[in-house]
Amino acid sequence: MVTLAATPAQAASSVRYVALGDSYSSGVGAGSESGTCQRSPNAYSALWAAANAPASYVSVACSGATTTTVISSQLSALSSTTTLVSVSAGGNDMGFSNIMSTCALKGTTECVAAVQAAEDKARSSLTGLLNTLYSNIRSKAPNARVVVLDYPVFYQLGTTCIGLSATSHAKIDEGINLIDDMTRSAAQAHGFVFADVRSIFVGHQLCSGDKWLHALNFASLSISYHPTSNGQSKGYLPVFRANAG
Repeated sequence: MVTLAATPAQAASSVRYVALGDSYSSGVGAGSESGTCQRSPNAYSALWAAANAPASYVSVACSGATTTTVISSQLSALSSTTTLVSVSAGGNDMGFSNIMSTCALKGTTECVAAVQAAEDKARSSLTGLLNTLYSNIRSKAPNARVVVLDYPVFYQLGTTCIGLSATSHAKIDEGINLIDDMTRSAAQAHGFVFADVRSIFVGHQLCSGDKWLHALNFASLSISYHPTSNGQSKGYLPVFRANAG
């Protein structure tokens, strides 16, 4: 008679994961948001945790967060036992919501000027703000793998699209690319992993046939220009999963 040894139970995951950041990490626009921070169970961090059963997981990401408020109100969730961190931040420091409101409610000239002002501000201050944030993250979580995610470029150019002008579309995309590129440089300078979502959103931007972003919604301005549930599950999640280690 052959006796089969019992298969040992799969070892519990040792990953201790904390999700930080702004509305793109909290899941605004992905559905079932709750609380003042508008966190969604459909955010990429929650989806990753559900699929990977880490030893611990908490999201303290919050709609409206800036690099400064991430430091002041979110980093207490980190510790020396944290092994994985995700973060998206920087857009609100550059006045993201005000820019998009200006572009939506005013003309091309005002939109282009607002984006240009944000670009000028980014060139003068964003690297310093990100360096301060990233240094604080490393100090609070010295043993963690830190994955920095960026923002999708909003508009597919060269298509027929109602709403803002083609000039405004192009300028907004330019501004997002600048912030993303500066974020990549800062993240890499700190030895963090940069997870770029721009490529996976190509073909799924606004003005495309299968968009993963909410268009301007006057009835619910807060979700405008944020990822849909597909944007989180098909966009952010695969990119984060590929970089989470």
